[in-house]
Amino acid sequence: MAKGARYSSRMWSRKSQNEFDGTRELPEILLNALEALEGAALVIAPGDFPIFTSSEVDQIGILRDGKIVSEELLATIRVVRRTNTKQNGKIEIARGPIGEGKHELMVNVIPLSEGNLVLVLLRDESEADRVHEVRRDFVANISHELKTPIGALSLLSEAVLGAKDDPQSVSKFAIRMQSESKRLTDLVQEIINLSRVQDSDPLQVPEILDVREMIHEAIDQCKTTAEARKIQIVFASETSDKVLGDRLQLIMAIDNLIENAINYSPEGTNVSITATSENSIVDISVTDQGIGIPQSEVERIFERFYRVDPARSRQTGGTGLGLSIVKHIVTKHGGEVKVWSVENVGSTFSIRLPITNESEHVR
Repeated sequence: MAKGARYSSRMWSRKSQNEFDGTRELPEILLNALEALEGAALVIAPGDFPIFTSSEVDQIGILRDGKIVSEELLATIRVVRRTNTKQNGKIEIARGPIGEGKHELMVNVIPLSEGNLVLVLLRDESEADRVHEVRRDFVANISHELKTPIGALSLLSEAVLGAKDDPQSVSKFAIRMQSESKRLTDLVQEIINLSRVQDSDPLQVPEILDVREMIHEAIDQCKTTAEARKIQIVFASETSDKVLGDRLQLIMAIDNLIENAINYSPEGTNVSITATSENSIVDISVTDQGIGIPQSEVERIFERFYRVDPARSRQTGGTGLGLSIVKHIVTKHGGEVKVWSVENVGSTFSIRLPITNESEHVR
């Protein structure tokens, strides 16, 4: 160390059979540098025991009960310790205990000179790897979907000009123009919502969220639509479960399911919402008495712009993006979406999310 340089240190020790036995100091200047790096950093002692973790490690979920969850990463650490040679590559770990969501991590594992310690640097590449493909497909889909309302508005404006001496026809065409304009506005807003969801990671800086409060807020947002269709929203569950994530995104997902249930239900029926928990998973279910979904269509309903009944979607103002947004949000929160449906009986959509232990996130 250069003369005059100053640093403090943190003490750590690990004593157990066949593992590291001793006490070492990690310089505070090193720890501060690791905290400042982009991505997550860990220092691993023999026995695969993490003696230092940066704040971003919790966001990635590479540790569970203080142990590394990835066998692939553990194998790489052992190779580095045995060969004293740096290794790098990519690994995948689940975003949560359920669902299809994955973190795609760029990994650098570096041997440190003393104590047989190993430095692990992790960077989440999930979004960067997909951004080009998502945007390419998105542009193609948007171009197709925007043609219909824009074309309709163009034709209607010509019709208004042609009927300028017929007030009744002008009024009829103006009403249709208002309808198409609202459809275009809703579509643009849904595109913005989906784009924001795809470009963000809600587990990077998550909040601890109360499930019951989010459901009540989503219900409040749907009241006007429900009252207009004489549909009663019933929510009897009083869960106290908490989840980690982005509050606005999760409320949007619940809201989309409720709005979808209302739009595809006959007037005068009920939409029922429940929240139950089992095995550290909370299940938020929205059940309607609507038209149901054919089994042949169930696998496709979460595709962007896909509509089971295009005529019904035009009537209700559906954009075909609502369920796609729900799936993106829930998957990025380490959860999954389930659906049960029978034609002419109704449908149940369930958002399943890992429950968080509040005490584990108090620093």
